[in-house]
Amino acid sequence: MKKLEKAVAIVTGGSEGFGKGIAQALLAEGCTVWITARRAEKLFDVAEEIGAKALVADATSPADWDRVFATVLAESGRLDILVNNAGGGIAISPISEQSDEDIVQSIQVNLVAAILGSKRAAKVMQAQRSGTIISVSSVCAVQAWEGWGIYAAAKAGLNQFSKSLYVELRPHHVRATVLVPSWGATGFQESSHIPSFEESIAAQAISPQDMGRVVVDICTLPAHLVVPELTLLPLIQEIVPY
Repeated sequence: MKKLEKAVAIVTGGSEGFGKGIAQALLAEGCTVWITARRAEKLFDVAEEIGAKALVADATSPADWDRVFATVLAESGRLDILVNNAGGGIAISPISEQSDEDIVQSIQVNLVAAILGSKRAAKVMQAQRSGTIISVSSVCAVQAWEGWGIYAAAKAGLNQFSKSLYVELRPHHVRATVLVPSWGATGFQESSHIPSFEESIAAQAISPQDMGRVVVDICTLPAHLVVPELTLLPLIQEIVPY
């Protein structure tokens, strides 16, 4: 028997990078997986490729979240796993060079989106008295690098939010985990308009498949155990704070 048979999951940002790897790993363990993203064509192509269900949605939109939950609950009747994976660098540059619009968008997609999804998942999971919410943060939340200040602030907020969520949900037998990765081979650099890794480095960074395995491990812990926070680093990366 597969570890997650009969379980139902939502993975935001599920059409590429870590999100796609996480969805594939959950599917391999028998889970019904709904992936969300804003770009319809790519989302539906990936859903067909990996065997997931697709819902076009903007994770920063309360109305889209309501539609996602209404659809999932109407078809599946429950929700066991929410992976708040949607995020992005938006603008990695000194604060003086960033537009107000980029700053607001970064906070929205890297923090507010996860809060909106977690609010709705918490209500469902508390009623079930079971479930796992995983929010994908970044090592930027606990380090400081030039140009990463807004992204780091949003992810630091996500770390603290997830810890508070853990405290709130623990009495209801619902688990909350913040997963804190560093260098990933996901295309994040390209989408953030910063230099990409050399091929030799990318091969040793965190792959989508690596993240998928970690998420499955968190979700398949005995029901009475929880990992509130987990940091995942590639050995190739040397981290020098400040």
